[in-house]
Amino acid sequence: MKHIPPVITIDGPSGSGKGTVSYLLAKALGWHLLDSGALYRVLAYAAQRAGVLENQSALLHLAETLEVQCGKDDQRKTARILLNDEDVTDAIRAEEVGKNASKIAVLEDVRLALIERQRAFRLSPGLVADGRDMGTTIFPDAPLKIYLTASPEERARRRYGQLLAKNVDVRLADLLKEIEARDQRDQKRTASPLKAAKDAILIDTTDLSIEEVMERIRAELKRAFNGAVDFQ
Repeated sequence: MKHIPPVITIDGPSGSGKGTVSYLLAKALGWHLLDSGALYRVLAYAAQRAGVLENQSALLHLAETLEVQCGKDDQRKTARILLNDEDVTDAIRAEEVGKNASKIAVLEDVRLALIERQRAFRLSPGLVADGRDMGTTIFPDAPLKIYLTASPEERARRRYGQLLAKNVDVRLADLLKEIEARDQRDQKRTASPLKAAKDAILIDTTDLSIEEVMERIRAELKRAFNGAVDFQ
């Protein structure tokens, strides 16, 4: 019988902490890491550079042919993203790229084109998949599904702090409006809307530290894998 590598899915809205949690979990387990949101950001970034953001057929072609690699960036404790061997980890985090990624993510043909690209990251010994539809659409058979959330206000504050650290001039009120608008788009899109899988473990990170979130996940990990998988 063919061995199917296990997957742990970490879903949730932007700013809920799923990127950091996914990195730390993949690092602790020695598993592969998939930042699925980065694939949409890479697509938006490539489309911006090619001037084809409004051309759906060109977007679809890009989605089918992009050469993307996702690894771990131990210095920044996040996913490291390569596009055609070019490190675009920082470039795809620009606010404009994020807005465009959210807009193209509602296109059903684009999402369908990226499904198998995402599933191809499922390699031994296992995969931690970070996104918005990992547990509902991409890996519905995952033995452990986590859904992280936080209040829009807290998520806006986190993003505000990140941007200030990069010397980006931004208003907190504008970030809050943007996050709320993105939530609406993600939750109401017809293709793979943002929602928790029925069997997902919900964790509200609003008042939790990363260490507290990881302890919650560690306990769920032991239950889901009957103690066969653990991290220190």
